[in-house]
Amino acid sequence: MQKQHQRQHKVELVANLKSQFADAKALLICDYKGLSVRKLEALRNKARNQGIKVQVIKNTLAHIAMKETGYSDLDLKETNVFLWGGDQIALSKLVFDFQKEHKDHFVLKAGLFDKESVSVAHVEAVSKLPSKEELMGMLLSVWTAPARYFVTGLDNLRKAKEEN
Repeated sequence: MQKQHQRQHKVELVANLKSQFADAKALLICDYKGLSVRKLEALRNKARNQGIKVQVIKNTLAHIAMKETGYSDLDLKETNVFLWGGDQIALSKLVFDFQKEHKDHFVLKAGLFDKESVSVAHVEAVSKLPSKEELMGMLLSVWTAPARYFVTGLDNLRKAKEEN
């Protein structure tokens, strides 16, 4: 009875992971050996605020869920924490920022963007890109620049007329 219950739990877990992995644009796998529970919880809290999931999953269950969702085949070994979400840039930034703080205990091992394997260097390059919010700010600045210059020009013209 106990084994059947455990098996059912694993089947449910894999089904849940499959549905979540299917919606993810990015999935990163990191080694967290030696990282304290408190620090892992801090990572989870940061991730949660950005809509990113963080979970320690048995490699066999993760492999099944990834395979059934259409992800590239990865050789999963040792201890892994899986992070996934819909924003590749935010996820990459989160992982590399956390890795900088905990370089001895947290290392990116593999990455998948749009279900295809990418190198650690690629993920690092993506982490250096501006976020969606930063890009929107830049775009807004570009769009409003002509209006700002026009208003500044009118103000300068007004000041020049007042002086005469």
